[in-house]
Amino acid sequence: MTPIPPDRLDAILTRYDIVTATLSAGSADSETFVQLSRELSELEGVVAAIRAYRAAADNLAGIEGLIDESGGDAEMRSLAAAEKPEAEEAVEAAHRALQLMLLPKDAADEKSAILEIRAGTGGDEAALFAGDLFRMYAKYADIKGWKVEVISENEGTVGGYREVIAEVKGKGVFAKLKFESGAHRVQRVPDTETQGRIHTSAATVAVLPEAEEVDIVVNDADLKIDTMRSQGAGGQHVNKTESAIRITHLPSGIVIFVQEERSQHKNRARAMSLLRARLYDAERTAKDAVRAADRKSQVGSGDRSERIRTYNFPQARVTDHRINLTLYKLEEVLAGEALDELVDALLTEHQAELLAADGMA
Repeated sequence: MTPIPPDRLDAILTRYDIVTATLSAGSADSETFVQLSRELSELEGVVAAIRAYRAAADNLAGIEGLIDESGGDAEMRSLAAAEKPEAEEAVEAAHRALQLMLLPKDAADEKSAILEIRAGTGGDEAALFAGDLFRMYAKYADIKGWKVEVISENEGTVGGYREVIAEVKGKGVFAKLKFESGAHRVQRVPDTETQGRIHTSAATVAVLPEAEEVDIVVNDADLKIDTMRSQGAGGQHVNKTESAIRITHLPSGIVIFVQEERSQHKNRARAMSLLRARLYDAERTAKDAVRAADRKSQVGSGDRSERIRTYNFPQARVTDHRINLTLYKLEEVLAGEALDELVDALLTEHQAELLAADGMA
């Protein structure tokens, strides 16, 4: 158990007292108030973990003191000796919880997310698989109580999607889904296969933290905005009103096209939300690349060309290649019910890497 420097913990407690006092005084301006409120929300969990750890350590020290009292009551020493293993376990558990709370926080973890799924190699079968993945995440979101709203979709010729982009709204969505970014592979016999041969297809998943205006400032002068008539199926509305929006961000070359809503205003709002998310993700990726120069994180690399997971239908198994975890629960994973087993295992691995990098493992 690697000791945590007491002065580090004292500094956190001192900062917590300062933030609490400043907010209670009511003297902060609106912008400072928002920043301090966010900081307080982050500090509260850490402070609770520090207090729990110190209480457990004090309890263990008291028990050890009773055991070491040479002139003390023999029965009390015996009772203390019996309680010591449990007290030691409590200290270790509190220490572990505190270590995790002290790990560097991803500022985007509590945010909602933009989910982008695109069919890769495999033609129609890849589009069908992209549809399977989208339904898996939609069912998982429903289990978590999150809300899914489609921003843009391009359906496959026989079903599924060539591309689908959606907002997944809820607290902590990005923290749960961020390790899903990458290339997902499926192995199964397509319905059109007469010889019973297994085909391999792929789809890529990108999960971006949803950015607010305070996270990314977009200069109107950097935007080229075009309106046009909606395209594709859609009944009488299609090609009668110019509700579709295409936004080009000139400095980055990012182009966003949204036509799902009948309202031009709503399409523009969704396009701007998607643009901010992509710009925010690009900024985060650049910062992560700098950090990765010192340490390569296998789980959190976010390389969307990397094959991360295989869904094998004949064997009813799902394998995550980053952590060598195989589950024979294909149906449960695709139903969103067992996806947490993969998500939590990836998070645990990521935390272990951070602990090792911080010298706390």
